[in-house]
Amino acid sequence: MTERATDDFEAWLRARLPARGLRGKSAAVVEVLLSQPRRASFGSAGELAQLAGANVATVTRTAQALGFAGWPALQQELRARYLSSLSAGQVAAEHRGTGTPSSRSLRRDLDSLALLNRRLDEGVLLTIAEAIAAARRTVIVADGSYAAVGLALAHNARLAGYPVTAVTHGDAELANSVAAIGPGDVLVAISFWRLYESTVLAANLARSRGVRVFALTDAASPALADAAEEVVIVPAEGEAFFPSLTAGMAVAQALVTQLAAVDPVRTGASIEAAEAMWTRFGLLHRRPAAPQT
Repeated sequence: MTERATDDFEAWLRARLPARGLRGKSAAVVEVLLSQPRRASFGSAGELAQLAGANVATVTRTAQALGFAGWPALQQELRARYLSSLSAGQVAAEHRGTGTPSSRSLRRDLDSLALLNRRLDEGVLLTIAEAIAAARRTVIVADGSYAAVGLALAHNARLAGYPVTAVTHGDAELANSVAAIGPGDVLVAISFWRLYESTVLAANLARSRGVRVFALTDAASPALADAAEEVVIVPAEGEAFFPSLTAGMAVAQALVTQLAAVDPVRTGASIEAAEAMWTRFGLLHRRPAAPQT
C-alpha cells in the first residue's frame, strides 16, 4: 500500500482497530463510520448509536478501543478527515446553515477554541518549546493561508531570543532550507485540511537528516505523523471554502508563551534589545514613557 493510499479514510480507520478486531455492537458502530462518514462526522453520539442499533455507552467504548478518549475526540478526527476528502466548493456546501455566514463563523471558532482548550496536551507544547530552545536553528514550514500561523510563531520566537525562521512560499526556498538543516535542528510543519505535499515532503526529508520534527495539523496523514516526533491536533474547521486559522493562531501563541518561559533571562534580554532598536528606528507611534527617577 502506498503512502497516499494509507491516507484513505477506510484504511486509516481499519488500521486503528485492535489486533483482535471488534465484535458485536462495537463492530456495527465501526461499520456505520465506514459506510456513512458524513452522518458520523456531523451527528451526535446518540444518532450514531441509533444507526448502529447500539447505545451511547457502546459508541464511547468503541471510540476508546480505536485509541480516542471518547466519541467527541474521535468525531473531531473523523470530520477533519471527511472534510479533507472534499473540494473547496463541497466544503462550503457542508456548512450552509442558519444565521449569517459571519455569525456562524464566529460560533464555529468559539467552539473550536473550547474544544482545543479541553484536549490540548500542555506537555506536548512544553516538549516542542524545549526542543526549539535547545536547537541550533528552527525552520517553520507553512504555506498558503497557513503561512499566517507560521509567520506569527517565527516572529514571536525570534523576539523571545531564538533563531527561528519561517518558510512560507516557494519550493526552491523550502528545498534550500531543508538542505541546510541537520542534527541539532528543529522543523515545525504547519498544514491543515488536505495538506500541502511540499510540507509533508519537507517533514520526511528533515526527519531522515536527523532533525527533530513536530507538526501542527487538524488530522495528521500517516506520512506526516510518521515523520513527526509529536503531532498537535488543532481544530481547523471553518464555515466557508477554507479552514479556520483561529485555533492554529491560539496554539502558536501558547507555544511561544511556553518558549518564553524556558529561559526568562534570555527572553528578557532579547526583548530589551529589540525595544532599544525599535526606539532607534522610530518604529512605534506610541512609545513607552521614560522611567521616572
